[in-house]
This record gives sequence, C-alpha cells and structure tokens, in this order.
Amino acid sequence: MKSILTDRPALKQALDTVAEVAGYLWQKGWAERNGGNLTLNITEYADEQMRAMPAISKPLPIGVTLPHLKGCYFYCKGTGKRMRDLARDPMCAGSIVRILDDCATYEIIADEPIVPTSEISSHLSLQNYMIECGSGYKATLHTHPIELVAMSHSQEWLDSEHLTQTLWSMIPETLAFAPLGIGVVPYALPSSVELADPTLQLIKKHDVVLWEKHGTVAVGPDMMEAFDQTDVLNKAATIFMTAKNFGFTAEGMTPEAVQTIRTVFNLPNER
Repeated sequence: MKSILTDRPALKQALDTVAEVAGYLWQKGWAERNGGNLTLNITEYADEQMRAMPAISKPLPIGVTLPHLKGCYFYCKGTGKRMRDLARDPMCAGSIVRILDDCATYEIIADEPIVPTSEISSHLSLQNYMIECGSGYKATLHTHPIELVAMSHSQEWLDSEHLTQTLWSMIPETLAFAPLGIGVVPYALPSSVELADPTLQLIKKHDVVLWEKHGTVAVGPDMMEAFDQTDVLNKAATIFMTAKNFGFTAEGMTPEAVQTIRTVFNLPNER
C-alpha cells in the first residue's frame, strides 16, 4: 500500500524527527513496553489531496469538544504500540487523524486504522489550548523519565516551586533551556479527567508537567523541543540524585547565580 508519506518530503521529515525522538525515549529507558505517547499537529502539511482522502475508520469520539481543532490533522502514536517500533517506522506504530466539523470526533485517514493512544483526549485538549493561545506549539509528548518520576515518590518534591528551583540550581543549562520550570500534578488515574484537567491548567505556565508516580507531559514547537525540555530537567534530577548516592545533598547554585543566568540570557520569569 502506498504510504501517505510518499511524495510528501516535508511531512516525512517531521515524522522522521518523531521517530528519532521515539528512539531516544527507548534508549533512555523512558518508554518501557508500550509506555508513553505523543501527538504532532501536521495540519500545515495537509495538501488538497490529503484533505480529500477518505476515512479508513468510522468517526471516533474524542471525549470532549475542542472548537479550535476543526479540520486539523494530527499524527498520533497508536494505543498499545511501542516507541521502539515507532522509531523504526512511525506509520507502523501510529496513524494520521482528521478532526471532524463537530470538533468532538475524529477519523483515521492513514496509513492503517491504528487507533490512537488512549490518552488522545488529554493530548488533543493540550493541542486545542496551544492553538487557542497562539503559541505556535505543535507537539505533545508523554514519557516516563526515571529520575523525575523517582523524585515524585517523595512529598518533598511535589511542590512545583521547590522542585523547579532545585532543578534550576543543579546546572546552568537547566534554567537556560527550561526557563518555565516544571509543574506537578498529584497522582490520578492515567487517562482520567482528574489528571487531564490540572495538566491543562499547569501547561499554561510550564512547558513540562510532572505526574506524580507516573511520568511527564511536555509541549513544544516540535517533538525534538518537547523532548529536549524533558531531557534537561531530568538531567538536573539525575545530578541531584547522583550527589545523594555519593552521600551528600547537592548544594546547587545560589539564588543570585540563578538570577544572573536569567538576566544574561534574558529569560522570562513566567509565561
């Protein structure tokens, strides 16, 4: 069967980047079995021929009405699919979906009728917000970064301000490349409204949100940027925990040093 990527080099390049990120997640141990999921807004690549493609599934419910997604197209990792397989071939572990005019349902148009991630409602809610606020962001990424998840098992690190300041102080690059810090959502059942709603609220202030005892969700202009944000924050967590393993608590940079970095790099104090 002819792939939707054939004769669409720009779309192929975007999904090649998604595949590259999926490979990194697997190599880091952040995507065990079918763990993690992602979506990418690919509406900009939807040419006239793609828009005319017939559906290969019946209309499927999103679970919520998202008015800013009318007529949009997304690449979504498939439910039960593995990141390591997506890294080899994104269209064998995911599908392209079209949001219908009611903004509450979608249909699969390519390449196979692979049902998207069970957390599609949360992902598309984030995508809807990113369009609504004009952020230019197109990627959402959920994964299981080991050290950040480990820190979330202690009540001490469930305070977003405390966790953010600690991570920023571990290495200058953390503040430089993750200047909005990290939000924290208390434990809730995966795919639940109790998890999705506070995540949506925190993503208005942070590009990365930590789900207690579970993982992270990140947003960015592309999939690599969403991965990089997660990666630099988890590196800081790794430095902190490595110091603990050596038998001491990392003292971190002083608040004055952190503020100097913020000033020199002209970083925002908030979104």
